[in-house]
Amino acid sequence: MELGLREVKKQETRQLISDHATRLFLEQGFEETTIAQVAEAARVAKKTVTNYFARKEDLVLDHQEEFVATLAAAVSSREPGESALAALRRAFEAAVAAKDPVVGFAGLEFTRMIAESPTLSACLRGLHRRRERALADALADAAGSLRSDITVRTAAAVLGAVHHSLFERIEELTLAGRPDDEIAETVAAEARKAFDLLEPALGNYAVTPATS
Repeated sequence: MELGLREVKKQETRQLISDHATRLFLEQGFEETTIAQVAEAARVAKKTVTNYFARKEDLVLDHQEEFVATLAAAVSSREPGESALAALRRAFEAAVAAKDPVVGFAGLEFTRMIAESPTLSACLRGLHRRRERALADALADAAGSLRSDITVRTAAAVLGAVHHSLFERIEELTLAGRPDDEIAETVAAEARKAFDLLEPALGNYAVTPATS
């Protein structure tokens, strides 16, 4: 379905604002840059910026809903006979191979900007918590359990923690100046160890029925 001219224009304006905001944040720092400066750089009204981005941090972390949904989506789309753990492992391996920004491959400048900003760091922690809650809901559906089930909550907490740890590992290696190819190779090996630790407890949890 093709977008109408009005919708295309809105997307172009949103992208324009985001691009100028990112440039200014990288040059000046997130905390030091104002919404007014972003509006001036994008040649739009300050109200236009806030109409598209409710919070200043939304200008940086503008794919929040995609990030929050990633783990839940991997569980919901698991293959016949595949456990939730196996689906998450497979999805993470593919994301690392693709050097996907969603798992942490954001580049040195962008990663440093996040790390140096208390506001952005706090926002990112909140996104990890939201992602864990979304994963819990998906696990409950996959296992046919209540969302209040302690097994569901525990599994989501453990699986969310592993992904959070691996995300932070990618950030750590990025800030150390390691090239993406080396980071991907290192994290792929470390992820295998991390997921292997979970196999005894979760290897047979939330398995999709095999097709006949």
